[in-house]
Amino acid sequence: MEILIIEDETRAASQLQRMLKACNFEYTLLGVIDTVEDTVQWFQENNAPDLVFMDIQLADGLSFEVFQKIEIEAPIIFTTAFDQYAIQAFKVNSVDYLLKPIQQDDLKKALDKFNKSNKPTAIDPSILKQLLGSMQPRTNREGLLVKEGSGFVQIKISELLYCYSEDSITFGITSKKRFIIDETLDELFDSLDQNKFFKINRGQIVAKTSIQKIEPYFNHRVKLSITNSRDQEFIVSRPKTGDFKKWMNT
Repeated sequence: MEILIIEDETRAASQLQRMLKACNFEYTLLGVIDTVEDTVQWFQENNAPDLVFMDIQLADGLSFEVFQKIEIEAPIIFTTAFDQYAIQAFKVNSVDYLLKPIQQDDLKKALDKFNKSNKPTAIDPSILKQLLGSMQPRTNREGLLVKEGSGFVQIKISELLYCYSEDSITFGITSKKRFIIDETLDELFDSLDQNKFFKINRGQIVAKTSIQKIEPYFNHRVKLSITNSRDQEFIVSRPKTGDFKKWMNT
């Protein structure tokens, strides 16, 4: 069984592979891809795999953009951190999905469904776009549980200046302290108010209120000066620079 994983979080991709093995699912991994652009290129240059695991939010946009550019003749299991209510739309349109953080039982059920009927499902790009457009991030989150010493404390989302991922660990920074967050960067970002937070690249999220200065950077990117930056560089990736500028204007 040849599979392809399309996921921009290294930690999430690795966890999925471990869970597949725990389900005794025998497979050959053809690759892990993290952008819409690279996904399109991969399918143009390779034969379709037997199964695709595809995250909805990739490093350079939403995965439905892939279907606007190419046809994928392979069964797809979507993965997403969006809430259960919105994701029900996938069920009625025969598109399978796994809700992040992925549970072992849910993965096993999806694999059982795939094994019983592993025929590619025709995905209408316009329908998929409409579904994804209805899936708004949860913006009512006010608190965040973080690790402190041997226990946990809750901080206010409004206190976050920025978050970043390093060695598969997610960190949150306030004006006073750095905390470990027990979520992937994508899971965290999908739960934040995206009028106030922006994922500038695959490894960093910044709060609008923390941005002190924006400067041009080479290769059509921009560099940010951030409050309490702790010697980190904040560079908006090229695919996201246009959206970032629009976001700053709102």
